[in-house]
Amino acid sequence: MFVSRSMVSQVITIDKDATVFEAQEKMAVNGVRHLPIVDADNRLIGIVTDRDIRSAMPYSMLKEKGGSEEREQLAQLKVEAIMIRNPMTLSPMHTIQDALLLIQKKKVGAFPVVDDEGKLIGILSVRDLLRAFTYVLGIGQPGTLVGIEVEEKVGQLKKIVDAITEENISFGSVLVARTWEEGKRAVFPYLLTTNVAKVKRKLAGMGYALIDPMDWHIDKLP
Repeated sequence: MFVSRSMVSQVITIDKDATVFEAQEKMAVNGVRHLPIVDADNRLIGIVTDRDIRSAMPYSMLKEKGGSEEREQLAQLKVEAIMIRNPMTLSPMHTIQDALLLIQKKKVGAFPVVDDEGKLIGILSVRDLLRAFTYVLGIGQPGTLVGIEVEEKVGQLKKIVDAITEENISFGSVLVARTWEEGKRAVFPYLLTTNVAKVKRKLAGMGYALIDPMDWHIDKLP
């Protein structure tokens, strides 16, 4: 799935000459934490986040209302002074997998999306990615996640899929992940049913080791 299908295209932006207080209010009113800054031609020149705003405020203003002198000084502070210049961006042709890896690597909450001319056409946040993966994985529908440990060799996934479809059970999705044992993989079919006892017995009878998805976690991985 491409970023262009998952991004928010109606982007809330702010002018570089706006004050920090104006940016803070705009975030609160629109329920966002990132405000891209664009020039007169809609080219991206920066981005300001709620963290940038908090960092710009004196400690006393974060804990209480603060003095009038502090507020007056802060009221003169422009977004341009605290924005992140030339932020990392995404192309509409990036995939949501690309975006997820970049967000994890760069430790940011959102990426502006720009076209080939650098013009802002959207923004993709962690929240948008979660919505996209919820749709892709089919987990918005009632179902059951089953865990199966298999040998890492060609044909295992087909056998599992065939065994399950023979029981007239539909799939929401199938994930394949690493395990803590070399030469093995964990297969996690999300089945669109809550009655999985029969198919579990069938898979066990085929020689597969069933694992509890709740027992599989990243900390165990090599």
